[in-house]
Amino acid sequence: MEQRNYTRVTEFILLGLSQTHEVQMILFFLFLLFYMIILPSNILIVLTIHSDSQLGSPMYFFLANLAFLDICYCSVTPPKMLADFFLPCKTISYSACMAQLFFLHFLGAAEAFLLMAMAYDRYVAICKPLHYTRLVNRRVCCVLVGASWGGGFIHGIILFALTIHLPFCGPNILDNFFCDIHQLVKLACADTYMVELLMFLNNGAVISMCFALLLISYTVLLMKLQTQSSKGKSKVASNCISHIIVVFVMCGPAMYIYGLPFQAVPMEKVVAVFHTVIFPLTNPMIYTLRNGEIKSSMWKFVQKHIL
Repeated sequence: MEQRNYTRVTEFILLGLSQTHEVQMILFFLFLLFYMIILPSNILIVLTIHSDSQLGSPMYFFLANLAFLDICYCSVTPPKMLADFFLPCKTISYSACMAQLFFLHFLGAAEAFLLMAMAYDRYVAICKPLHYTRLVNRRVCCVLVGASWGGGFIHGIILFALTIHLPFCGPNILDNFFCDIHQLVKLACADTYMVELLMFLNNGAVISMCFALLLISYTVLLMKLQTQSSKGKSKVASNCISHIIVVFVMCGPAMYIYGLPFQAVPMEKVVAVFHTVIFPLTNPMIYTLRNGEIKSSMWKFVQKHIL
């Protein structure tokens, strides 16, 4: 990249979701309510699965890890967003912006890869039930979870490396409530065509591939269920449908935001709110409301340790 003299930007200004004080207060209490539901719900899922020996199957092991990822994911942008509602000038330092960018994509990609591991678990349980304990033992589960975190880290570090070397010397205003990588790259004082192309291939292609593979795998599993006996079919189908709902909720907004290269998308902030604030709430609701076993265990845990 051609070297030029420039004054390095030390912070970015976030325009947030609204400039009206009344609207900001309404949004603050609304998102605070969501946050107060997301965090305790996911913590309760993790503690319940960890303390109940009857929830020792691989499916619940993956669910506990998914809940833990949601705890981490909903700690990246919502706390900063809630605090900014009370600030007249919303700023974020350059270092904090880079860190937010990295962890947002790192944890988001890790969740996508973990959903693929959960799809593998359901595939073996339905298509190869006699070999399930051998193909999906605790060691395999740990490897799959570790691979999900590793894949997410590689995805995040690539985007971080592509962004960190860009020079920012002029405008520093981001029309969002967090460090959106698309808008951030546009502020760079350099030709970013190749960087945007690599980001699109890394972002859009990964999420599209995950969505396609997950959708195909669960469609095949549901078709496979039709050929099996009715014993236990409804419970397995319910679990698969829960997974499919989560796949759509997670991948849909991500593909909408990152699936189109080099251009902004309409209602990007609204979709981003759904993706970073609302989405983590759906996992505990979908999995617990559709699973009587874990609902019963959670209620016992609450009665024993809280009430």
